[in-house]
Amino acid sequence: MRKEQHHKGWNEIKTNDSWALFKIMGEFVNGFERMSVIGPCVSIFGSARTKEDDPFYQLAVDVAQSISEAGYGVITGGGPGIMEAGNRGANLAGGTSVGLNIDLPFEQHDNPYIDSDKSLDFDYFFVRKVMFVKYSQGFVVMPGGFGTLDELFEAITLIQTHKIEKFPIILVGTEFWKGLFEWVKNTMLNAGNISPEDLDLIQLVDTKEEVVSIIDAFYRGHALSPNF
Repeated sequence: MRKEQHHKGWNEIKTNDSWALFKIMGEFVNGFERMSVIGPCVSIFGSARTKEDDPFYQLAVDVAQSISEAGYGVITGGGPGIMEAGNRGANLAGGTSVGLNIDLPFEQHDNPYIDSDKSLDFDYFFVRKVMFVKYSQGFVVMPGGFGTLDELFEAITLIQTHKIEKFPIILVGTEFWKGLFEWVKNTMLNAGNISPEDLDLIQLVDTKEEVVSIIDAFYRGHALSPNF
């Protein structure tokens, strides 16, 4: 009897999974249709917990403003903290300000600096991540937590494995990031788990000028287009 009950429950789960495919497909279709018309953008990542009086908040505003003034739109995760700062900087420059929001039980709420027609909502992290990777011409990564690292290493992995073309991945805040970078170089590389050229996929900077310079220099030799 118990075995039959377990099987019944498992079959119900499988049925629900099948119906979930339609919701997943809907998120992809809506995301592709809306993002494909926005134009070249740079994604800014960082902690949702960063307060307005934090120096990295203001630096994110300045970086986003400079990116917008250079002719790129700005994409963020749409929430508070560094995400808000990124949209705020784009807004100050009169540039394109995109927010890819995720439904979370805490932390996440739309910030007021996203263009009203460029705020997208997602239930699935993996769908949202595809939008970041497909429609970003570069990743600017400010100090953050696990979510920030997730986006960072996903992009590095996809470029390393040639699933997408290379684009700039810029870590802002050398003091914050140098420990991680040194561990990658001294531990992962020495263990033979990555190649020396993989280190070239990441650049560490501290200023808005460096960010814009790296992106502009890269796209003097590469076409601006979706990544796959």
